[in-house]
Amino acid sequence: MLAQESAARQIVFGKRWLVLSAFVIFAAILGSIAPARSLAIVLQAASATVGLAVLVNFVVALRRQRVQRAQRTAAKTTMADDPNPCVLTTQEGDIVAQNNVALTTFLRPAQPTIADLLAPLFADPEALSSRLAAKATEGGAAKEDINTRDGTMRLSAHRVGEDLFWRLETLWDAAENGAGTSDHGLPMVMASNSNVILFMNAAARSLVGRRVTALNQIIGDIPIASGEMVTVQTAKGPICMTVAEIGASANRPLYFLPHANDRFQDAGWSALQNLPIPLIKVAPSGEVLSFNAPAEQLVGAELTEGVSLADVMEGLGRSISDWLQDTLEGRLLQKPEFLRLKRSDREVFVQIRLSLISEGGTPTLIAVLHDATELKSLEAQFTQSQKMQAIGQLAGGVAHDFNNLLTAISGHCDLLLLRHDPGDRDYSDLVQIDQNANRAAALVGQLLAFSRKQTLRPETVNMRDTLADLTHLLNRLVGETVTLTLSHDPILQPIRADKRQLEQVLMNLIVNARDAMPMGGEIKVTTENTQLAEPLTRDRVTVPVGKYVTVQVTDEGEGIPQDRLQKVFEPFYTTKRTGEGTGLGLSTAYGIVKQSGGYIFVDSTIGEGTTFTLYFPCHSKGAEASAPMKLTASPTGSKREDGTVLLVEDEAPVRAFASRALRMRGYTVLEADSAEMALKTLEDQALNIDVFVTDVIMPGMDGPTWVREALKARPGVPVVFVSGYAEDSFGDAQMTIPNSVFLPKPFSLTELTHTVNSQIQ
Repeated sequence: MLAQESAARQIVFGKRWLVLSAFVIFAAILGSIAPARSLAIVLQAASATVGLAVLVNFVVALRRQRVQRAQRTAAKTTMADDPNPCVLTTQEGDIVAQNNVALTTFLRPAQPTIADLLAPLFADPEALSSRLAAKATEGGAAKEDINTRDGTMRLSAHRVGEDLFWRLETLWDAAENGAGTSDHGLPMVMASNSNVILFMNAAARSLVGRRVTALNQIIGDIPIASGEMVTVQTAKGPICMTVAEIGASANRPLYFLPHANDRFQDAGWSALQNLPIPLIKVAPSGEVLSFNAPAEQLVGAELTEGVSLADVMEGLGRSISDWLQDTLEGRLLQKPEFLRLKRSDREVFVQIRLSLISEGGTPTLIAVLHDATELKSLEAQFTQSQKMQAIGQLAGGVAHDFNNLLTAISGHCDLLLLRHDPGDRDYSDLVQIDQNANRAAALVGQLLAFSRKQTLRPETVNMRDTLADLTHLLNRLVGETVTLTLSHDPILQPIRADKRQLEQVLMNLIVNARDAMPMGGEIKVTTENTQLAEPLTRDRVTVPVGKYVTVQVTDEGEGIPQDRLQKVFEPFYTTKRTGEGTGLGLSTAYGIVKQSGGYIFVDSTIGEGTTFTLYFPCHSKGAEASAPMKLTASPTGSKREDGTVLLVEDEAPVRAFASRALRMRGYTVLEADSAEMALKTLEDQALNIDVFVTDVIMPGMDGPTWVREALKARPGVPVVFVSGYAEDSFGDAQMTIPNSVFLPKPFSLTELTHTVNSQIQ
């Protein structure tokens, strides 16, 4: 064909050259016999010009033909050595040459164009070849991967001079991996999320008897779930089969598993060994009859033929035999269950769906397994998060109620102490009541720390200086049998935290380390700068990229078992004997660290010891945080211990104490047990109120809401907010109210009167 086209081109070129040569000769003859000299000169010049053009074009054409001939020869040499079908065509698609593989593959050597040659393979060869030819002509090369009934093929086109070099490559053969036409192949279709069939292997086409485009043409009821038993419309009528689905992003490979009396039954379990879905055949008694390789890999070495299913998995809350019996009797058909495998090396959860089949009239169960370990891990994380949040809310609510009680107890104790001298016999009893009330307040503060609802006073802190100030106290805490070793980074970056609360965290961790070593040992406290170039993910949290100051507290104790390790930060959880601890030390440390923007982790090895690691973000001096809200105001001007106070408090004992305390200091006190009553009191325009003292959280209208309403008619009145909750719970609301301060409960008589006095100008 190459020689024929070359001869044709030479014939065309020869005809053109003869015509032009004849014109040159004719013009030359006319010029020689022309009577006028001027006409003769013109004809001779025209003859010379055309002759020169003919000569140049002849030379260029010969050179182009020589280059094209060389390029085609090189292309034919390349084609001959290529194991794939290759075709050389013109840019219009006319076939110039083919290699032997193409002649054998297509069996159409006489087809004039590439589109005709590809017609038996592709649905729209004209559009495909035109699209690739245009791309190759413009960019030099182009290729496309096309899914066909025989597999996935890649058609590529390369520009070779003025021609196109086509190459057809089979990327994936449908007859591979047991998906061919043999009876041992499993029928498989590739379906999209919209249930459009993208591909059918030979076994599936043989089963259905034709090519189909939609999944509902094979299966009547959709959507379907993996492991579900469905009715498949085959060439010989409907057949009951089990569908096994492999998750593969947008496309879903669906395998149809054979049942008894199917013509695919001869395949047996040998055909399922390479199926990437764990499958187990189970007898009604729970005995494992057979399984494939993925199931053995998932369940472990404990899975053997003849072993009971109950010996390799657990977790239903009832016996495995009852579960199997319910499935056999049709009560739980197709209902998935989550079970835990009895593996000794690691914890694995599986989701199992049972399908009932019949083999020779004997009922048998097919178990389709999915690894659900990651799902159960996420579920455990969510449950733990919900539990910690619920405990935090409970702790915050309990702390609020206790603060109200403690305010009344310590407040009335202060009133009694004012009426007793140190020499009175009741004075020491009152002091004991006051001290124990303060201890109870500290315990409530720990609850608030865990729930991250306490009021922090952050400042720039150098961890090295903080530990240096605590060294003497810490040495006294650890005792004589324990050695405390401190190691610091030479240039430690500052952090932003509440120094008092940070000291409490360190003391709690060191006291716990001491208690873990009753026979003595060494506690190491190490601080250093840490740069995280990538996020650190562990213990269900992610530490972002950045600069941190880390603090490690390591002991040489007995260690903490792995099943208890994630519970150590829960409140009231303790491994100590009754009476030796409240279980709030680590939960307090957890709350303070989290509220300070840090992270805390624990690592432990039985028999070697435990390490607590704290991450605190480094503080940039150029980005100084806003100062915390002041506890008491310090306005300029003279102070006086008189004036009218509107006291709004829904707790009667607290209101009684605060009212008596303020009256003792010379204030006139107007009481209200709700915000609505306070607003009604303010309707009397004759009343001159110097300061509002109000609880924040009350039934009905809360403190900030009624204060904003009152300030519309009485602007400029100072406000003292009191609450058993932390300031953070309503800090944004308070910031919108001018000249307001916060006094946390429980407060003493002196703190109350001093705060009110500082607010009155």
